[in-house]
Amino acid sequence: MLHIGGLALPGSLNKEYRNWKGIMKHKMKTKIIRDISWLSFNERVLQEAGDPNNHLYDRLRFLGIFSNNLDEFFRVRVAALNRMVRLKKQAKMHLEENPEQILEMIQVRVIKQQHSFDRIYTQLVNDLRDQHIFIKNEKQLNEEQKHFIRHYFENKVRTQIIPLMIESIPQMPLLHDRSIYLACVLGRKDNILTQRFALIEIPTKTLPRFIPLPSHKGTRDMILIEDIIRGNLKHIFAAFEFDRFLGYIVKVTRDAELDLDNDIDAGLIASLEKGLKNRKRGNATRFVYDRHIDPGLLEYLTKRLHLSKKDNLIAGGRIHNFKDFMSFPAFDDLKSHPKAFDHPDLIQPCLIMNVLKQKDILLHFPYHSFDAIIDLLREAAIDPFTQSIKITCYRLSRESKIINALVNAVRNGKKVTVVLEVRARFDEEANLVWKRLLEEEGAKVVIGQPDRKIHAKLCVIKKNVFNKSMAYGFFSTGNFNEDTAKYYGDHCLLTTNRKILADINRLFEAIEYPDKAANILSRIKTLPVAPYDMRKYFIARIDQEIHAAQNNKPAEIIIKLNSLVDQFLIDKLYDAAYAGVRVSLIVRGICCALSQHRSFKKPIKAVSIVDEYLEHARVFVFHDQGDPKVYISSADWMVRNLDHRIETACPVFDKKLKQELIDILKIQLMENVKGRVLDNHQRNKYVQRHENTPIVRAQHATYDYLLERKSNPRHLIPEHT
Repeated sequence: MLHIGGLALPGSLNKEYRNWKGIMKHKMKTKIIRDISWLSFNERVLQEAGDPNNHLYDRLRFLGIFSNNLDEFFRVRVAALNRMVRLKKQAKMHLEENPEQILEMIQVRVIKQQHSFDRIYTQLVNDLRDQHIFIKNEKQLNEEQKHFIRHYFENKVRTQIIPLMIESIPQMPLLHDRSIYLACVLGRKDNILTQRFALIEIPTKTLPRFIPLPSHKGTRDMILIEDIIRGNLKHIFAAFEFDRFLGYIVKVTRDAELDLDNDIDAGLIASLEKGLKNRKRGNATRFVYDRHIDPGLLEYLTKRLHLSKKDNLIAGGRIHNFKDFMSFPAFDDLKSHPKAFDHPDLIQPCLIMNVLKQKDILLHFPYHSFDAIIDLLREAAIDPFTQSIKITCYRLSRESKIINALVNAVRNGKKVTVVLEVRARFDEEANLVWKRLLEEEGAKVVIGQPDRKIHAKLCVIKKNVFNKSMAYGFFSTGNFNEDTAKYYGDHCLLTTNRKILADINRLFEAIEYPDKAANILSRIKTLPVAPYDMRKYFIARIDQEIHAAQNNKPAEIIIKLNSLVDQFLIDKLYDAAYAGVRVSLIVRGICCALSQHRSFKKPIKAVSIVDEYLEHARVFVFHDQGDPKVYISSADWMVRNLDHRIETACPVFDKKLKQELIDILKIQLMENVKGRVLDNHQRNKYVQRHENTPIVRAQHATYDYLLERKSNPRHLIPEHT
């Protein structure tokens, strides 16, 4: 028998397994282009914004999510493709086969989506009016409102802005990423040849984007901060004796990748801080402008910014940075989300560690309250028998209660080790602040390894009760962040299982002492760990199902991920479909796998769910001859997760909890309201509901299922999906 991370393979598979890399070279290489699949995912988000069946507040939020997603896509993926074009073989990154062609495809699809976006926003403005909510611009105000914006400008805005007369500046000022600018044309009505250009950065970092206006009873009027500035241009530029003022919103998206030295400790921190400064000056990857912009101003800006048509010049509407619509002023009659509830076994007051001595607990966010995690850390911080706490942190809340609990533990004399990934994209600055705070309090902070990020979500708490060692811990698919836990769909296992916690502790040791990592990791028996053996581990699990199917035994695989990109694992899933294994995929975002092929005995069922909550969990289920093996993980099946990050997956041993996860996955596979079929053409067609089939909206059904504590779930969950 061949053993891989504690998994024994049938003897007939040993030879094939040992040579899997060589075999994979000859596998089918057909797959969907990663970046096109991502744009297809973002189109699903846009579909939600356009769905009239959704609550108005949610539709506005989806517009903001779509915009924010697209910004990050241009900062990271388009920036990477541009680097591939520039550097060719010298690029220190994975190269796509034809980055130039992919960039052209992206441009076409983004422009098409922009047209849909503008149409949906226009409809949403009309729907807001039906609710007596009006977003007004500076030309639509009554006298009272004009007086209000004049007063607001003088008292709140004037000191926050510095107009730049860009024609008088030898070097064009840097336009910051994530900021929006009002590009102005100043002139005279009696002489159109007399005009000047100016730029004003909109102060959205210090002032709210949406400002309530004085309104009549029964209506709610508001105005955007940039329109308040537009309405006061004549006062801003009073010294120039102009009487014609035009303003257009523009924005630049920049390359957000950090070029870091392969240094560690102080060298890495210094390099990171330097990289953060350089990010602000990264190459422009997109320039978005109001399609009604003055042609002369547009030509001047693109020339001064050294942009061309290849630089994703995208004509948009009057408003940009729609990400701010994610926090559109909430009105009670527009909200729809149910409130998270406490896990029935962890309702306070209780000692969570006493509960865990009796059984494992599985939390499902955002349905269950995240408070249980904070309560457990607080309990450990004041428990006189607690000796140490070790935890990984990737993205933390702005006012992190996790950090507060850890600081309290240090102050109570506990040994606290925090593995803090300072390179978490777009959270680098915040994590540097947390690093300094924790170190000042006396915690040990480990910042990771030079060539890979630490993405695993782990915690282990050690106690010594009258000379008896005890361990408690938790393993999560998502970040330890109480804010995102309110709308990210994740699972967190709270356990005292000795095998799991021993391996988690070994993983912490390997991270803390990288020079001894190989020896330490060789002793891990229960958890597959990336980049060491996770891919091989799951290939072996898939091979077991293939072996069962080849012997006419039941064989089934259910995989839930954010992204499916890794070619080796995709090819192995193709092998499974070819052998007749029932393969079901639930992939929220990128899915590069084909779901239909003439060689498959059974087509792959592949669906994506985009709804009120962000489906963020990674779950893997293998039939294993009727004794299903179930794992949760923070790792997507992508090259970056499997080869360039510290990741792991955790088996769920408790039969009731395994069934709970399988039930939730089967509910999601029954989704026929917010589910889309991931076909070979990425068409985003909704899952078709057949006549006499019950309506299943998976997130709502999951909430009800957990709220009822599985009192009678079988009417929702068939034996086979």
